[in-house]
Amino acid sequence: MSSLATETPGLKLRRERFGNTMEFYAPGLKRWQTAEWRPEKHNRFLPISVTGTACALQCDHCKTHVLEGMVTLQKDTDLFATAQRLQASGTEGLLVSGGSNRTGGVPLLPHVAAMRRVREELGMRVIVHSGVVSPRLAEGLVAAGVDGVMLDIIGAEETIREVYHLDLTPDDFERSLALLAEHGLRIIPHIVLGLHYARLLGEWRALEMIRRYPVSTLILVVLTPLVGTPMSHLKPPPLEDVVEFFATARQAMPDTKVNLGCGRPMGKMKQEMDRAAIDHGLNGIAYPADGAIEYARQRGLEPALYEYCCSLTWANA
Repeated sequence: MSSLATETPGLKLRRERFGNTMEFYAPGLKRWQTAEWRPEKHNRFLPISVTGTACALQCDHCKTHVLEGMVTLQKDTDLFATAQRLQASGTEGLLVSGGSNRTGGVPLLPHVAAMRRVREELGMRVIVHSGVVSPRLAEGLVAAGVDGVMLDIIGAEETIREVYHLDLTPDDFERSLALLAEHGLRIIPHIVLGLHYARLLGEWRALEMIRRYPVSTLILVVLTPLVGTPMSHLKPPPLEDVVEFFATARQAMPDTKVNLGCGRPMGKMKQEMDRAAIDHGLNGIAYPADGAIEYARQRGLEPALYEYCCSLTWANA
C-alpha cells in the first residue's frame, strides 16, 4: 500500500474528476456495524429473490448460498404485496434478484407489472439483478421503470462454461450491455475478481467490454470462497492482483464511478483491500472495514455515509 506521504495516479485522478468525497455504503443485506459506523436502519434496502433458493445453474462459486440471505418471494404472494409488507417495516428500496434459468437470465418478466406498481404506488426504489438480458426482458424493465440494472460481466469463456455452467461466450454478456444501453436503462455492471477459481482470467476483457457502454457505476467484488461450494478449499485471489485491478479500472474509466462492492474476503485482507481501494481512487466502499473511514480522512478525503446499495450512486445527489 502507498504511504500517507504519497499519492497514486488513481487517487489524483479521482480528486480531479470527482473531488474529495469518499462514499461508504451499508445496504440492508445483512446486520452490520463497526466501531466507526452503526447504521440506524438495517432494513432500509433489502434484496428479494423471485426464485427463493432455486437456481438452475448451481455455479461453482455460489451453489445458491447468496440466495439464502435474501427475502424469499412466496409462491402465494406477489412482489407488490411483499414490498408493501417490507415498506411497513421501514424498507425504502429493493434489489429484485433470484436464481438463474438455463439461459443465464433471472426470471424477472412475470414481475414487471408489480415492479412498476412498487415504483409508482409505493415510491420505493427498485433495482434488479438481471443476469443475461434478452430483448423481451430489456423492454420489460423499461416498462417497469426500474432505477437500474445490475449484472455480472464475464470476459473468459472458460469461466462461463466451468464456473457458471453456461454454453455462452463473452459476446453474449456484451450483447446484454448493448441491449440495456439501447433501451436507455441505467447499467450497473459488476466484475467478480478471481471468479475463475480464485485467479484473475477474463477480468480485463470484461473491463474492456464495459468501458464501451454508458454505464452508471462499475462495481468490483472479490471472490470469497464459500463453505459448501466447490471453491471452499481455495484461498481468495492474491491481494496484489486485486490491487492492480483497482488501479487499472480507475484509469480505464476515469469519468465513471468505480465502487468496491459487498462481496469480498473478511479479516486482514478486507482491511488491506479497503485501504487499497481508497489509495487507488475508487469512489466508494460497501460495508467498509473498521478503520477505513478514518483512513479516508487521513488521505484528505471527506467520508459520506449512505444506508443503501452502492449501486445507487446517483441517489447521493
